Amino acid sequence: MTTPVIELREVSRQYDDGPPALRDVSLTVRAGEAVAVLGPSGSGKSTLLNLIAGLDRPDAGTVTVDGARVDLLGEAGAALHRRSRIGMVFQFFHLLDDLTVTDNVVLPARLAGMSRAEAGRRAAELLESLGVDRHARAHPGRLSGGERQRVAVARALMNRPPVLLADEPTGALDTAAGQDVSALLTEINAEGQTLVVVTHDLALARSCTNRTVRIADGRIVEDVRSRDITEEPVQ
Repeated sequence: MTTPVIELREVSRQYDDGPPALRDVSLTVRAGEAVAVLGPSGSGKSTLLNLIAGLDRPDAGTVTVDGARVDLLGEAGAALHRRSRIGMVFQFFHLLDDLTVTDNVVLPARLAGMSRAEAGRRAAELLESLGVDRHARAHPGRLSGGERQRVAVARALMNRPPVLLADEPTGALDTAAGQDVSALLTEINAEGQTLVVVTHDLALARSCTNRTVRIADGRIVEDVRSRDITEEPVQ
């Protein structure tokens, strides 16, 4: 068995006086896995993603990513964690419209201290491999939604992170573009990239992951092969 690249042990998180967003959640993701975290709005799946990314801290339990205890990191350490260990893809891309496609992609590497020349070469390779190299000098606003998401994936992979997190990556796309991005994520995982996709979309979970973890009311209620995921959660 490969070593876990993500490990949560008895993690809980509660905000203010509301019900717990997560309740004693334990989850292991091994290197090279493609895992969907499935659930409706308010189920706790986004909280889970934020804890893995170091954007939030648990009230109880431990979060370990690539050997680092994320729950123990301060603000500066959490920022370094995201820069070096996590690639993130968002529903609405979060690209900077005043920068070119290339400048958006190289930004994480430049922040990490990579030279301009090396970052440029890495960005060019990624844009070519993801099929958007012809847009290298364009600004994101001139691209389609699917193309912008491909650029966002290139940016997320820039620093070769052990983990790629995708938060509703097809939520802002039409059906054709969504299928295109789903196929892209499948290809990236096939090359060995560990992938966690947070979604409410059953079809996306089935198409680009091999394991699905369903969350309801802050608890894991199902953990199965994606092809076996049920229409309704097993209670």
